[in-house]
Amino acid sequence: MGDTAPVSSPPRVLPRNDPRQYDELADEWWRPDGAFAMLHWLAEARAALVPPASRPGALLVDLGCGAGLLAPHLTGKGYRHVGVDLTRSALGQATAHGVTVVNGDAIAVPLADGCADVVAAGELLEHVPDWRRAVGEACRLLRPGGLLVLDTLNDTVVSRLVAVHIGERLPTVPRGIHDPRLFVDARELVAECARRGVSLRVRGVRPGLRGMLGWLVRRARGVGPSGRAPRIVPTWSTAVLYQGRGRRQG
Repeated sequence: MGDTAPVSSPPRVLPRNDPRQYDELADEWWRPDGAFAMLHWLAEARAALVPPASRPGALLVDLGCGAGLLAPHLTGKGYRHVGVDLTRSALGQATAHGVTVVNGDAIAVPLADGCADVVAAGELLEHVPDWRRAVGEACRLLRPGGLLVLDTLNDTVVSRLVAVHIGERLPTVPRGIHDPRLFVDARELVAECARRGVSLRVRGVRPGLRGMLGWLVRRARGVGPSGRAPRIVPTWSTAVLYQGRGRRQG
C-alpha cells in the first residue's frame, strides 16, 4: 500500500467573544497596526479622562487590562497601576510595561472595598457575561470621591451593524471578537452606576475620520505604521461607542 497523506485538522473556530481568542492573538497586543490597533487609540482617549493623582500612593485599578495598553498614557500621573485580567498571556506583557497584575475576573475582583482612587474599565463591559456585576465590582472598589472611567459599545442596531457586520470586515479586526448580545445600553449603564452611588456622565466617541481613512489606506497598501495613529474624538451620538466618567459619592 502507498503512503497515506496525513489528515490535517480543520482550523479551530471559537464561539463569539471566547476568551481563548486573546491567547491566540497574544503577539498582536503591542503591534500598533495589529489586531488590537483600535484598543491603543481608545486607551489614549481613556487616559485623557484621568487627572493627575491627588495624593501619594494613589491606586488606579485597570479592569480588563489586557497587555497593559493604558500604561504608557498614565506615565507621570502618579498612580500605582494595578491591572486585573483573566488572560495570563496578556498579563505577562502588562507586567513588562510596569503594571502590577492580578489574575482575576472582573465580576469577582480579588481586591478590597474602597481601595481605588480610579477604576478604569475600557472595552470590558461588552465582553463580560453580566455587565451589571462588573459595574458593581468597579463601584465597590472606588473610595468615596473616586473616579470611574470606561468605554463600551451601546446596545443598538447601529452599534451591531458598525462593530460586527462592518467592523469585522476591516483589516486586522479579529472575527468573532464581540458578541452583540452583550452590548451595553447607555441609559441602563447610567442607571446602574447611580444605583451603586456613582454619578456617570456619558458621551459618544469615534475615531477621527481623517486619521481613520489614512490608517485604512496604509493597511490596504501594506504600509507599516507611519505618522500619528487615529485619535478618538467626541461625537454627538452615543449610538455606537461611548465613554463614561463619574465619581463615587460620599
